[in-house]
Amino acid sequence: MTAGSHPFRSLRNFNYRVWSAGALVSNIGTWMQRIAQDWLVLTVLTNNNAASVGIVMALQFGPQLLLLPFTGYAADHIDRRKLIAATQSALGLLALGLGLLTITGLVQLWHVYLFALLLGCVSAFDATVRQTFVSELVGEVDLPNAVALNSASFNAGRMLGPAVAGFLIAAVGSGWVFLINAASFLAVLLSLNLLRAGELQPGSGAVRARGSLSQGFRYVWARSDLKVILIMLFLIGTFGLNFPIFISTMAVGVFHAGAGQFGLLTSAMAAGSVTGALLAAGRGAPRIELLAGAAALFGCGCAIAAVAPSYVMFGGVLAFIGIAAQTFTTSANSLAQLSTDRVVRGRVMAIMLATTLGGTLVGGPTVGWVADVLGPRWALSVAAAAGGLAAIIALGYVLKYGRTAPHKAA
Repeated sequence: MTAGSHPFRSLRNFNYRVWSAGALVSNIGTWMQRIAQDWLVLTVLTNNNAASVGIVMALQFGPQLLLLPFTGYAADHIDRRKLIAATQSALGLLALGLGLLTITGLVQLWHVYLFALLLGCVSAFDATVRQTFVSELVGEVDLPNAVALNSASFNAGRMLGPAVAGFLIAAVGSGWVFLINAASFLAVLLSLNLLRAGELQPGSGAVRARGSLSQGFRYVWARSDLKVILIMLFLIGTFGLNFPIFISTMAVGVFHAGAGQFGLLTSAMAAGSVTGALLAAGRGAPRIELLAGAAALFGCGCAIAAVAPSYVMFGGVLAFIGIAAQTFTTSANSLAQLSTDRVVRGRVMAIMLATTLGGTLVGGPTVGWVADVLGPRWALSVAAAAGGLAAIIALGYVLKYGRTAPHKAA
């Protein structure tokens, strides 16, 4: 294996090592909270109402779309290290507040809705700036590898967090899970303070000028490859990446599982996602063809999961879906960053994240309604159709433009 293809090469960089360690701790806490939040809404505050989980998802991820003009602008114009410190502090305080409400027995459904909305607003800024901060840690050469390892860290948290959360929920309740998550944000704040400022590689600064907020939209509109990626992200992000709904409703409504088994299903999917991220870390710069293949596999996996006859088979298929979904999202992220000029990268990545996560504003309640009315298996069928359609669109682009070299960032 050559040095340029080593899947962990970004970890040779001190700043990236420190950042990754803090991020992993925080990622575990974040996924613990997500599981506890979904379980609280589904089994404590409602009577297995999937639409309520969908509303929570819409409130938590919808701000990515609604705050789009501001999140990308902030990532391009504000010191990213300071901005991450501010957002991580706010997220920790929100987790603390929800935890205190829950352990005191005062929490109501509208409280969860409100905290989901506030978390979504802060996370809209946090997710965008964290995506673009990676290039300051490692530079352009190792960017695809660093993006993939970031995804591996996120999904390692997704693998460990839900399993731990499932047992903690059963043992001490959701409120203590929220408090543990609040404490986990201290790890990121510590890692930010330990970074060697002189080794950071900030990009060329964006100029504050009239029209700079819309510059990202104009940039994307002029690029057919970025438009195809956006359409694919919208389809899969809106109708496919609703696994808090899929897994919770299949676990409770179809397989009659408890909190621990529910957490293990999410961990099974995360194990596949970690595998997909590590495979991506060993690749070079991705191409549209890879996105097409990953979208097709994602659709096939969701179709199989929709008809899975047993809990064990469903968990196994979730691992396969995790590989496909992570290959798609990581490759789309790397391809977009590598082919986007640094001066507008924050705004373009904000558009990408808003398209992927903001679509939940529509997709979460819609898929939740399908799960409530037609059943969880039909909701998974919607995800399967979204993956298939995304693959067809990508193949159409390849047939029209051929294997063209990706646009090089300036």
